[in-house]
Amino acid sequence: MQNFLFADAIARALKSADSDFDVRSSESPDQTAELCRLCQPYALLMEVTCYTPWKLEERLRIRDEVKQQSPDCKIVLIVDENAEKKLTQRVLQTKKDGLIDNFVYGSVSAAYLSAVIDTL
Repeated sequence: MQNFLFADAIARALKSADSDFDVRSSESPDQTAELCRLCQPYALLMEVTCYTPWKLEERLRIRDEVKQQSPDCKIVLIVDENAEKKLTQRVLQTKKDGLIDNFVYGSVSAAYLSAVIDTL
């Protein structure tokens, strides 16, 4: 996540919504694939923005690395539907194209995000 407060809030919300979640955070986008190699996650959540290193193309590169190591890992992108309207459409198309497993808007509740991850 670009914003550490946002990332921390998501981690706390997921832990409180479902005690089975073991949430881990990488320190930077460059470390995400390595962390996934070490912990073999069920799902990877990544925020997408219009700014490096959180651009869609950069997130899809990380997705490719993670899928090579953990083909069953579910990929979920988080996008701000209000600030990033064109990007939101691109993320939606990425889902339609089957490149990611799901996406959510940054404004969803913790309970909804937890339910989305549970249904993957």
